[in-house]
Order: sequence, then C-alpha cells, then structure tokens
Amino acid sequence: MRASVRGRLTCASLLLAAVLTGCGDPGSGSAAGPSPSSPSPDSPVQLCTRLISYWAEQDIIGSRWAGLDWEQKGLSNEQFGLYDDIVQEARAEQRRRGKDAALELVRRRSAERCAAANGATHSSENWRPPT
Repeated sequence: MRASVRGRLTCASLLLAAVLTGCGDPGSGSAAGPSPSSPSPDSPVQLCTRLISYWAEQDIIGSRWAGLDWEQKGLSNEQFGLYDDIVQEARAEQRRRGKDAALELVRRRSAERCAAANGATHSSENWRPPT
C-alpha cells in the first residue's frame, strides 16, 4: 500500500475514532465509563447525519474545505455515496429555490438517508485495515 494512502487511512481512522469516542473531561483521568449525567454517545445514524449534512453544507456554501476527498472527510464509502446523491439534489434545489432551500434539503435528506441506511457505515469490499 502506498504511503500516502496508508497515511490517509490512518488519519481517517483516527478522526473516526475521535468522533466515536467523544471528548471526555480532560482533568478526570478516570478510565470509568460515562457518568449518569453524561449525554449518551451518538448513534451511527446521528453520526452519519452530522457528517453528511456538515460536508454537504460546506459544498453548497462553497467552503474551501469542500474539495476534500471522502477519506479526509471521515466518510465511509457508503456515506460518501449518500453525500454525493444529496449534494446533487441540493445543487438542483439551489438552482430552483436558492441557497437556503438547498441547505434545508441537505439537513432533511441527510437525516432521512442515514436513518434508512442505519448509519451507512459499510466500506467498499476492497478496503483493508492498515497493516
């Protein structure tokens, strides 16, 4: 595996791990699980919705970060497929009804499509973990 691909996979894995584990109290130093008052971890559907809606919104508003690839965005292959479909729908909506309507469509469709795909966490068949 090329070093640049391995580096991107490692970076994406670290990003995903950080998102999935969340941020704890930096001063606690405790290995115990979340306290009863802590919010519950996000479900795969919630994470998918947040990731796809964020990156699709960046695309619609023309952010300089919109050009990152799916690995740099921390998306699975399945999530990237949803993202791509949603961005295409949103661009058509933007031409018809403007940017605000496109952004609303992004938020709505991200939630719908991620729920239907149960978080869309599957990668392609050719993906292998770093060795």
